[in-house]
Amino acid sequence: MSHHPQPSPRARELVRGSYDIHVHIAPDVMKRRIDDLGLAERCADLGLGGFVIKSHYTPTAERAEIVRKLYPDVNALGAITLNASVGGLNPVAVEIAARGGAQFVWLPTVDSHNQRACLAEEPDGATPPMWAQLQADLEAAGMKAEDVNLFDADGELLPEARQVLSVIAKHGMTLATGHLHSDESAQLVPLAIEAGIKRIVITHPEFTSQRMVLDRQRELAQQGAFLERCLTTPLTGKVSWDTWFSNIRDAGPENSVISSDLGQPFNPPVEDGLAIAADLLLEKDFTEQEVRLMTVHNSRWLAGAAPLPDAPAHHHAKEGVPS
Repeated sequence: MSHHPQPSPRARELVRGSYDIHVHIAPDVMKRRIDDLGLAERCADLGLGGFVIKSHYTPTAERAEIVRKLYPDVNALGAITLNASVGGLNPVAVEIAARGGAQFVWLPTVDSHNQRACLAEEPDGATPPMWAQLQADLEAAGMKAEDVNLFDADGELLPEARQVLSVIAKHGMTLATGHLHSDESAQLVPLAIEAGIKRIVITHPEFTSQRMVLDRQRELAQQGAFLERCLTTPLTGKVSWDTWFSNIRDAGPENSVISSDLGQPFNPPVEDGLAIAADLLLEKDFTEQEVRLMTVHNSRWLAGAAPLPDAPAHHHAKEGVPS
C-alpha cells in the first residue's frame, strides 16, 4: 500500500540475511496481512534469512516446519507463548514445542498479571493491539482465565516457572520476557541465566505495559540479555520515535535487536519491516555496521542461526550455535 514507507535499496541490502524474530502472520485467530507461505516467498525474494512465527494463543512449530519444507532457503522458526490457551506456565507444552523444533518461548503476554493490571492508558492516537478485543470477548463469554504469574506472593519463582526455565535451557531455546512488568523481568533474567539459558530477549521494553527505564535496560544488557526494539511500538504511537532512537543509542546498538512485530492488516508489509527500520536508523546517524549488527547479526544469534562471515568476532565465539 502506497502510504507505507518504501525501503531504500541501501536498506534492503543492509538487512540481507536477517531474521525477523517477532511476526504475527496467518493462519491466526485474528485477521493478518499475510500468511506463512506468502511471507516465506517474499523473504526468499529479498534474501532475508528467516522469521519467528509468534502467536499469543497457539504453538507454531508445526507451521514453521511446513514452511521450511516448501521454502528451504528461508528458516521459518516456531514458538510458543505461555498464555492461558496453552496452560500458562506449562513445562509439558514447552517440552513438546521444543521437540517439535520451536526456538522461541515467550513468557505470558495477554494473560500476564502486568498486562491485565496495567493502568497506563494508551497514548492519544495510539493503535490498540488487535488481541485486546479477543481478550474482551473471552471475558464477556465467562472464559477469563486466571492471571499467569511467575512469582508467588513472597516474590519467589514458582516451581512450574523454574521447570519451564529448565526445559528452555535443556533445548537451547530462546527466552523472551513477553509482557512481564519491568520489575519481573529484572528479577527473572538472573534466574534464567542461572538455569543455563544462553539467549534472552527483553520483549519491546518501550511498550505501554513495560516502559522499562534506561538504567534497567542497561543493567539487563550487561547481564547478557538483548533489548528487542519492535518497529510497531513507535510506528503505532505507543512510544515516541525520539525515545525509541535514544534508548537504542544510550543502551548500545550492540545490545539491541530490531524486529518488526508486524502482520496487522493496517501496518506495512511484514517483509519490509526491518528495512524500514534500517532507513529510519540511518537517518538518525546510526552507521551501516550498527544497523546490520542490530537487524542481522543479533537476530541470527537469537534465532540460533550460524553467524555470517561479516559478523563480529564475538558472534562467532558464542557457544552452542548450530551450523
